[in-house]
Amino acid sequence: MRAKSIFLALLTVLVAGCAGNQSGQPQAGDTRFVAGDGKMQVFAAADRKAAPAIGGPTLEDGTASLAAHKGKVVVINFWASWCGPCRAEAPVLKEVAAKTKGSGVEFIGVDFKDRKADALAFERTEQTGYPSIFDQPGKVALAFQGTVPPAAIPSTLIIDEQGRVAARALGAVKYTDLMNAVTKVRDE
Repeated sequence: MRAKSIFLALLTVLVAGCAGNQSGQPQAGDTRFVAGDGKMQVFAAADRKAAPAIGGPTLEDGTASLAAHKGKVVVINFWASWCGPCRAEAPVLKEVAAKTKGSGVEFIGVDFKDRKADALAFERTEQTGYPSIFDQPGKVALAFQGTVPPAAIPSTLIIDEQGRVAARALGAVKYTDLMNAVTKVRDE
């Protein structure tokens, strides 16, 4: 029960930090967000917890789910169009996704606390090449309660072939860190 309370408190801080105004969108110049250093933390196989069954509607009116990629390594990136570090890391995610797609690695974005029109504009600009779940209320992040929660915007989780959370980065990821972690988890 204590873990649930701590997680809910962290999620509340995350949501409060991301919500720039009463509409749930940051105002121009609003820099309030929970940040990390972007370093990838890879967990020992014995310490990994099962990822929850997540999924939902995508920005492009389709659906995406973790279950659709069973048996593959999946990188899940939590982002928002108004988040500066999210914009900075987008080319890194796009490049790593393109370079690893043929080797059994899939990427799913999770657009968090955003306006759909803004998120679609971000996607058109960045052309990530992978789907993003539109998760305005944050249900996908909340589903990770009891495992390894995202806890920042941006956050990146790597799910191993057995469906367990194998790695996490809080903050904008760097190319070398992400590629090394994805390769390590994929090659296990």
